[in-house]
Amino acid sequence: LQPRLRLKALGPHVVAAVAPLAGGEPAFASGTDPAVPASTMKLLTATAALETMGPEKVFTTSVVRSGSRRITLVGGGDPYLASKPAPGSYPPRADVATLARLTAERLSGEGVGKVRLAYDAGLFEGPALNPHWPASYVGDAVVSPISALWVDEGRDAGGFARVGDPPARAAEVFAAALRRHGIKVSGTPRPASPAADAQAEPVVASVQSAPLAEIVAHVLDVSDNDAAEVLARHVGIASGGAGSIEGAQAGIATTLGALGVPLGGSALYDGSGLSRDDRLTSSALLTVLQVAASADHPELRPVISGLPVAGFTGSLQWRFGDAPMAARGLVRAKTGTLTGVHGLAGVATDRNGTDLAFVLIADNVAPEQALAARAALEREAAALGACRC
Repeated sequence: LQPRLRLKALGPHVVAAVAPLAGGEPAFASGTDPAVPASTMKLLTATAALETMGPEKVFTTSVVRSGSRRITLVGGGDPYLASKPAPGSYPPRADVATLARLTAERLSGEGVGKVRLAYDAGLFEGPALNPHWPASYVGDAVVSPISALWVDEGRDAGGFARVGDPPARAAEVFAAALRRHGIKVSGTPRPASPAADAQAEPVVASVQSAPLAEIVAHVLDVSDNDAAEVLARHVGIASGGAGSIEGAQAGIATTLGALGVPLGGSALYDGSGLSRDDRLTSSALLTVLQVAASADHPELRPVISGLPVAGFTGSLQWRFGDAPMAARGLVRAKTGTLTGVHGLAGVATDRNGTDLAFVLIADNVAPEQALAARAALEREAAALGACRC
């Protein structure tokens, strides 16, 4: 295993480690100091989400009565709630157009043709934007303000730019759909009163997300920052804390610690890896992969099966072009990319059929070396699939 790691030429700080996926200490490790993980952080968020909520968990968006002619759209933290039906999408999306149709049918059947609309995004607490992110992220369409109620992950009608108030936009889209189904909506949708107890109100209609296992698989496959941050907030709630930035950090750390993941030396500031203040050790990432693959934790299997496949799917679809062909289909990995940071953390099956967990991160790469760094990481990951280790 030792000797093909030539990543040091790409910068002063490189972390590399390989271990049996079945468990045990690394067979090779170099650069044990914590590294900036970038999106490999999503492996921790996905694992904590599945452990705290289970793979069958779904997120419900509902409409409840809050008066004889007042209804409230209540966000349940569905990361993939859509503005309109999206047949054939994976994972399947719930959408507010369908929710509006179901709501209109119920209201019309009760003789109600005009309502006032409020919206409730109170499931999550605290700032919508992480203070450890650059302030430019929303304007640059990197991430949306994180909310328990949004449509299209907080994007505008064009599908790219991020809106400043995702819950308000979700309510506006829902109101427009209600009107198309013959229900008049008076005035502009307003935030629900903090004192309102939506859970105690009668439900008019609801829609549900895909199961968490499918959501996790998609988050890892395409490296979805927005959805990862929503899942992190859910971990905060499911672990007994709050759906806040701090609650997410504490919930992920507590959950992974209980699974035996060594987090000493690590620093978790978000769920997506967008923060350059995040730090992870190779042992933390290796252990997450080993635990997720363990027969003792079948609920975590989507962390492994959801990884992109080298040269075929997700964020690795167009990569590994210059790596040995043996790697295609035999290497699955979560990518991690920020300016100056390039990483892969995943699994490989060698020529003997041995499953390996590996971590390769270079986090101080000169901008002009970005493509070379990616190619070097791919060659080293491919070498594991091509060797008889």
